[in-house]
Amino acid sequence: MRHVLFAALLWLAAPLPALAGPQGFTVHDAPQDMPEVRFLTEDGSRKTLADFRGKVVLLNIWATWCPPCVQEMPTLDALQADLGSAKFEVVTLSIDTGGVPVVRQFYDRVGIRNLGLYVDPTMLTFTNLRVVGLPTTLILGPDGRELARLIGPASWNDPGMKAFLKTYIK
Repeated sequence: MRHVLFAALLWLAAPLPALAGPQGFTVHDAPQDMPEVRFLTEDGSRKTLADFRGKVVLLNIWATWCPPCVQEMPTLDALQADLGSAKFEVVTLSIDTGGVPVVRQFYDRVGIRNLGLYVDPTMLTFTNLRVVGLPTTLILGPDGRELARLIGPASWNDPGMKAFLKTYIK
């Protein structure tokens, strides 16, 4: 009997596992602090994720040489057109070492019109955010902390995905 009671107490004391969201999103049981992430805009000015505070941010780390990243970019562009607002923004952050010209050429070729152009040619974002594969997408709350993470591509135009994102935007 004591063993059963002890096991039950251990189970209750264990941290709650992260919840699963659509298409493999891992939803954290508590918001995670974010390191400072620096990147360049198309005009060469510097930005950080702190510049987006006050909004829910869907941060997608990608590269033009990553086939799954390239495949999902049009749906991310459409997601920004559909849900983008003062409360929500899709931020696609390229880690292409070729910088802005490479990403601009890609945007023009594919027809990306609704997304800002952000690049970290140093690739420090990859390390600082503990990215293990591309694409990696994070949902950041208005306070800038990480709420959920997805490793791999997603169908951003899926109604279930949009409903999931709307629960954060409210």
